[in-house]
Amino acid sequence: MLFLGTYTPRLDDKGRMFLPAKFRRALEDGLVITRGQERCLYVFSREEFERITTQWHSSPTTSRAVRDYQRVFLSGASDEAPDKQGRLTIPQILREYAGLQTECTVIGAGNRVEVWDSAAWDTYLEQTEQSFAEQSEEVVPGLM
Repeated sequence: MLFLGTYTPRLDDKGRMFLPAKFRRALEDGLVITRGQERCLYVFSREEFERITTQWHSSPTTSRAVRDYQRVFLSGASDEAPDKQGRLTIPQILREYAGLQTECTVIGAGNRVEVWDSAAWDTYLEQTEQSFAEQSEEVVPGLM
């Protein structure tokens, strides 16, 4: 599944939000939500999460950077399953990490879904749109 688009669900007082309808089928059998970079949350299908972590088996645990990244990424990971209405419960520790209150922005980011506090997403997008427009082929060679 290729996750695409931007959506703006609301977080309820129990820490639940509706997954965008387009994403539900790919995530209905289970998902893993964890800390992402730039203080957002990453949501992976269980299959994609297992693929990523399996690749890490060949990573050098002698590297402090590898250990640090894996510790932060995996210690925040939570197995979840959407309820019958398509809602995802986001654990409190992850809501705090991402600063989630009520207004959320959910984006499709290819192999994952990202969940952002809407104000944080707006700030991020404002700060990066100009550099996105100015990027040359060197960032992702042969992309277009």
